[in-house]
Amino acid sequence: MNKNLLIIIAGLLIGGIAGFAYWFFIGCNTGNCAITSNWTTSTLYGLGMGGLGGSIVKDSIAARRENRERAKSNESQDASISDNPKSN
Repeated sequence: MNKNLLIIIAGLLIGGIAGFAYWFFIGCNTGNCAITSNWTTSTLYGLGMGGLGGSIVKDSIAARRENRERAKSNESQDASISDNPKSN
């Protein structure tokens, strides 16, 4: 399984558990709250937020990896340039 997919799935699981826990421990007893009055809406909202969070983390990791690779290629280019003496 792809690492990126695992990160998003982990975000979904954490968000779903957090949404259910929010409904269970805090919730809304009066029924006036659109999200927290029902466990399904609270859990689905948590899943959505967890999926978004996982996607942000995935993109951040990919950008960091890309920057590292770009820095390594720049270092190797700089080293090859400094190894070659300039002729006048």
